[in-house]
Amino acid sequence: MEGAGLSPVTLGVEAADPQAAATLARGLEGCDPALVLLFGSPRTALDPLARQLADGLPEACIAGCSSAGEIGPQGYQRGTVVAIGFPRRAFRARAVALRDQQAIPVSAWLSELRQLRDAFPPNPGWSRFGVLLADGTACHEDVVVAAIDAALPGLPVVGGSAGDGLAFEESCQILGGAVVPGAAVFVLVETALEVAEVSFAHFSPTARRAVVTRADPGRREIQELNAEPAAQEYARLAGLDPDRLERADFARHPLLLKTGRRHHVRAIRGLGEDGGLRLLSAIEPGTVLTLGQAGDVTEGFAAALDALPRPPLMVLGFDCILRRLAVEQAGMTEVMTDLFGRYRVCGFNTYGEQISGMHVNQTFVGLALMEPAGP
Repeated sequence: MEGAGLSPVTLGVEAADPQAAATLARGLEGCDPALVLLFGSPRTALDPLARQLADGLPEACIAGCSSAGEIGPQGYQRGTVVAIGFPRRAFRARAVALRDQQAIPVSAWLSELRQLRDAFPPNPGWSRFGVLLADGTACHEDVVVAAIDAALPGLPVVGGSAGDGLAFEESCQILGGAVVPGAAVFVLVETALEVAEVSFAHFSPTARRAVVTRADPGRREIQELNAEPAAQEYARLAGLDPDRLERADFARHPLLLKTGRRHHVRAIRGLGEDGGLRLLSAIEPGTVLTLGQAGDVTEGFAAALDALPRPPLMVLGFDCILRRLAVEQAGMTEVMTDLFGRYRVCGFNTYGEQISGMHVNQTFVGLALMEPAGP
């Protein structure tokens, strides 16, 4: 049987179900999980559920976070908790909470990450990867990702910024059976399976560019573009009415930052004060941004996953909430659900995504788990 005893087990339950923890524990017990990842909304549902699950599965490393939506056995979901159990036969895991994300104690994080590495000696012949579940409201994912890359160079790391629906107010991170407020939870995973990073974005750059002439980096807010109020100038570049800007416009016309030969989205999450634009990523004065143009939100997604050397047993996926809103507005939810089912994608909708040492937006990132090529 394909992946027998090796493939992760994915379950989904309604967050409001009083038997949710018992249902998940029963479903996961058979795979004897070394690691359980929990993603769910609303954030208030995770604390009691994680505590009960930790009591029921005392040998498992349990990590998770609140979400802006879930990707479970039925595709896009809301108001649910998705649990992914990684069987001990093929996985090992240890985790650390990088606390006080708002305060950016980088030296402490580097020390904790190196201690985690040293206490987790590699298993010959197995692959390693990292999973990052950051506080999406602390606005310092760029620094967290850079710290991980410095402490664990060369390690494939994927992740998502925890959210709370579309409130953009407070998120929840879980480690073991406890909430770790304001932390970034990092999980170091080792597996007998083959792993491959996956990334897909549905946009292309246009010829229209703008310079950030005034910004508040701490609040991730652009106040002026081309020495004009940011929202007004953005609307002019995109051909939109500045008095009627909404999230759907931001999803269709993202701002892009060119790094090397690639463009990465600096997603707009809403309007700021005095005509500013609030972003989901860091921004600095003097940055040159290119106006992007969104294409089909599903076209190319299958091609990206078909390029894998073998069909995945599962894809751990982190999908930007702005991509989900674009999918729903385009009436493509069923198409995306079919694609998620075909490639066994499970994860959550994020306030930002992390891959290859970078924090990005409006992108699907994931880690494909495949049967090893050899015996």
